[in-house]
Amino acid sequence: MYFRILHDESSGELGYLLADTDAAEAVLVDPRGGDLPLLQSLLAERGLRLRWVLRTHQHDAVMPNEMAMLAHLGAPIVQGKPALETHSAAAGELLPFGNEVINVRATPGHTLHCLSYSWRDRLFCGGLLYGETCPHQPQPASPQALWDSVRLQVFTLPDETLLFAGHTHRAHAFTTVMEQRRWHPLFAGLSRDEFLARVATAAPGD
Repeated sequence: MYFRILHDESSGELGYLLADTDAAEAVLVDPRGGDLPLLQSLLAERGLRLRWVLRTHQHDAVMPNEMAMLAHLGAPIVQGKPALETHSAAAGELLPFGNEVINVRATPGHTLHCLSYSWRDRLFCGGLLYGETCPHQPQPASPQALWDSVRLQVFTLPDETLLFAGHTHRAHAFTTVMEQRRWHPLFAGLSRDEFLARVATAAPGD
């Protein structure tokens, strides 16, 4: 197996490359269209065929060229929001690559159609935990759905599950379910109503 974290220093955005090197198949999670030459080079130098492009969330309204650039990777683009030339994955869908399988989870909140992807002992969860660090949308699209996604879809996973975010938070690229369940400043220490009140107070214009 091969695993690489792709970090953009200027924006803090994170992407991930997973590969079954025996089968020479790979998956990209939250790749950036602007990194297309780097991504193609990483795949080519290891002789990997890209099986899926997985997006936990998207901000195509403010990044209109992103989808066109990702299409040059030549693999099906998977996301929660229906769009032309994409694969709209459903919760519980299994996405194979090589001898590995990725499980799709519906985790709306940061955006209305967010997905998370489980692989082995890892969950790639985009902007669920650190949405305020997203340069394109620092406030959740649906605070109620965000609470439910984190508490019911993420915090119910085993303690040792590794959580990989879509944006860095205090220089950390990943954490664990146990750590976030105990110490997350919003989801661990507040009730649902307190969380919603906190988000409403912080929202621009309120």
